Amino acid sequence: MNEDIQSYINKYSNEIIQLFTDLRKLVVDSVSQTVDEKLWAKLPSYYIEDRFIRIIPFKDHINVEAKAVVQYRAELKEFKITPKGMLQIYINQNIPKDILTLIFKETLLG
Repeated sequence: MNEDIQSYINKYSNEIIQLFTDLRKLVVDSVSQTVDEKLWAKLPSYYIEDRFIRIIPFKDHINVEAKAVVQYRAELKEFKITPKGMLQIYINQNIPKDILTLIFKETLLG
């Protein structure tokens, strides 16, 4: 994990750190290409060229900003999707790994 992102995430609870780590691994593993990892406007961001995913931690949940989220709204019925199209995953929810892998691949590769 990028040092800046590691420092940023370390101020959160262990549950958020674990959720973040799991989501980050899913992003990196969803594509065979190298994913560029950096803070953008103080937000953990993952890039392939100009396509990006952001994993934004909060006190009790993480927002996932990925362009393809809205296309999978029907498959994500038990999760909240913000008006801006971000997926909210709370610490008491299981990560929808199969759907997120598709979303991440589609977002990063087009």
